[in-house]
Amino acid sequence: MAQDYDSPRTKDDDEDSIQALGGGSRQNSSSDIDDDENAIAEDYELPGADLSNEDLSVTVIPMQGDEFVCSECFLVKHRSQLAYTTEDGQPVCEECAA
Repeated sequence: MAQDYDSPRTKDDDEDSIQALGGGSRQNSSSDIDDDENAIAEDYELPGADLSNEDLSVTVIPMQGDEFVCSECFLVKHRSQLAYTTEDGQPVCEECAA
């Protein structure tokens, strides 16, 4: 059904909608919300937290024969990403060369 938004409105409709909004906020009072902050905080890990008692489950694979360590960013890259070799013989990847 089409509604004419330019037509004058009655105040009764506005008051009804305000009362409906006010009634909804009373139902969601703060006493109904569980605000145990310690329980909520336990679920999050903070950056820089002490993880010394945690075991790592990562398998480290040694550098392969077709890989090199970039002398600029010190990341292990595949030889297809080699941009050039410096005068010292140090490899530089394409990302660092750009």
